Amino acid sequence: MRGKDEDSGEFLGPSRSQQRREALDVLALAQRLVALPPAQLAKLPVPEGLHPHIAEARRITSHIAHKRQLAFLAKQMRREEDDTLDAIRDALDAGGEAARQETALLHRAEAWRTRLVEEGDAALAGFIEAHPSADRQQLRQLVRNTLEERKRGKPPHAFRELFRAVKGLLEAGEPGADEAS
Repeated sequence: MRGKDEDSGEFLGPSRSQQRREALDVLALAQRLVALPPAQLAKLPVPEGLHPHIAEARRITSHIAHKRQLAFLAKQMRREEDDTLDAIRDALDAGGEAARQETALLHRAEAWRTRLVEEGDAALAGFIEAHPSADRQQLRQLVRNTLEERKRGKPPHAFRELFRAVKGLLEAGEPGADEAS
């Protein structure tokens, strides 16, 4: 019998169902790669030989032709080493986590900026306590300028500057950086 060890009777390779599951996993990975923006794709450890196939799959808009090109891309990817595909998957997963962390940082910075503008000195004292290296005078001046901008209906230059200052302090990773309330 083909595919069996003659001595023990065990099957030598993966089952046909397992091969199909692995092929579908690679197809899903190909779809994710095609859906990525070019800048994010450039950061991934994708072999150079796959780049033209990914670009071609992006270019094609006809449903069936696009599906056929994705299948061809997946076929080319299956020819790559398993380590290469695992490295791509790891980089995609890490990129997703990094994006979530960046979004959380932006939300914390936005919450602090809102508190600083609305609550004034009480929020500033809390922020300085959480971030001792913060420049109290600079933050107070930015809050004052933000309030002045709002009152006069000017463009939000100081409002954005305050956000950048708060975000920079939160990125520094000081103790209490996770406190947004």
